[in-house]
Amino acid sequence: MDLTLYVKFFLGLVAIINPFGLLPVFVSLTSHQTELERNQTAKVANFAVVVILLVTIFAGQHILNLFSISLSAFRIAGGTLIAIIAMSMLQGKLGEVKRNKEEGREASAMESVAVVPLALPLMAGPGAISSVIVSSAEHNTLPDLVGMSLAIIVFGVLSFLLFRMAPIIFKLLGNTGINVITRLMGLIMLSIGIEVIAAGVKGFYPG
Repeated sequence: MDLTLYVKFFLGLVAIINPFGLLPVFVSLTSHQTELERNQTAKVANFAVVVILLVTIFAGQHILNLFSISLSAFRIAGGTLIAIIAMSMLQGKLGEVKRNKEEGREASAMESVAVVPLALPLMAGPGAISSVIVSSAEHNTLPDLVGMSLAIIVFGVLSFLLFRMAPIIFKLLGNTGINVITRLMGLIMLSIGIEVIAAGVKGFYPG
């Protein structure tokens, strides 16, 4: 087992997923949730990321081949989803909650942002998935796959602890600051979505 390989793989995940950069996005997406719900969202999102990347390590390329899906097509789909979510953020509608009188105290009707868009495609997006697929293809021995799997789990734990700092940001910014960040991050996310779509289109038409 090559420790240097796993450290490099871990740092690659940090660079590609960039949980530090996603922290303001997490704050914006969970602005309508209580502290307990935000912690649960952080837990579910990072757990989903770990599961997605672990599945990708062992079966990513096979799944894409099974459904005849190219990475370019995946990029276009992910970019489109990011753009749709970004438009909702720009209009300030992401946090809208639809409840009837009987559901006044229940959170079951509240929008879930843990899996979509946090885990997929913002965190475990085309970049992270394609990177994991390439790494697992180059180092496909069982010890290497296990080592990279452990690196993914460590990343998920550290990312969850980072997201737990969101309440501190909440207290510093307040509702007005969160609303400003929500629209600003919506604009940035829309730009990211367009870039991801463009990368997918270039993959189809490299010339």
